[in-house]
Amino acid sequence: MKRKFWIDTDTASDDAVALIMAFMHPDIDVVGLSIVAGNVPLDMGVQNALYTAELCGVTMPIYAGAAKPLSRELGTAQFVHGEDGMGDIGLPLTGRTPSPGSGVDKLIEALHAHSGHIELVTLGPLTNIALALQQDPSIAKTVKRCVVMGAVADHIGNVTQVAEFNMWVDPEAVDIVLQSGMHLEFVGWDISRTEAVVTPQESAMIRSLGTDRASFSVDIQRVLEKFCAEETHLNGFDLPDPIAMAYAIDTSVATEAHHWYLAAETGSALTRGMVVMDTLGVMHQEPNAIVVTRASHEKFMSMLVDALR
Repeated sequence: MKRKFWIDTDTASDDAVALIMAFMHPDIDVVGLSIVAGNVPLDMGVQNALYTAELCGVTMPIYAGAAKPLSRELGTAQFVHGEDGMGDIGLPLTGRTPSPGSGVDKLIEALHAHSGHIELVTLGPLTNIALALQQDPSIAKTVKRCVVMGAVADHIGNVTQVAEFNMWVDPEAVDIVLQSGMHLEFVGWDISRTEAVVTPQESAMIRSLGTDRASFSVDIQRVLEKFCAEETHLNGFDLPDPIAMAYAIDTSVATEAHHWYLAAETGSALTRGMVVMDTLGVMHQEPNAIVVTRASHEKFMSMLVDALR
């Protein structure tokens, strides 16, 4: 029987590649998508998800969720992914219609309908998940596992010195999710920065696969590639959401992981959105998340190529 995934995403250039990996995997049934504001405003994230599903020739319910964080103004990452979130390469990203209903309500419904079977994969800020937990705390126990792309185990951030973007956008949501009792597994930006950088040579190899999905996956990284060269100083572009998705599909992508207590910083302007990881156990709290600290670049690349061939 196929495994059931629900994906929550703020669809931009790396999210789209992660979606392709899930859509094209023979053992995964994506039962629904909820879109959240983050990388791009909500409406744009919805259009980008619908376009990506269309490109893959797949259909599943795609719902609009939260248009802003729980209690803050939305800060987007359009400077990283392009104004349209997809590299500003001129894709026709308008005119598609999401499924009727609220992403938050539909997530709750799905979790109860498939209790104990849904693997939740979050690729954006955790606003939709927090809203669902506020509405129905019992869903924490109906989720089989929740794989979160977010945070940094080495505490070197990409939006501030210590905070990763998804956690920074809505730290109050992170706090709710961490305290929910849900089975959580984190794949942070540190893993992307070290193990999911696609070099120019690898990028050319992907393009040479010759499929629409392959060229799309490289083309939409155009603005990101420039950002990585100038801001994060990487040799190529990194793919945080795809390596989180690769791990969600096959945990053997991780070569090292730890069970730690995690807490989110919501009060400080300086460290807003930092996910503090108690690596030594000095806080004497029960661990509440598994954190991936090392992964295999080779395994990741082979899964990526399989999805794009």
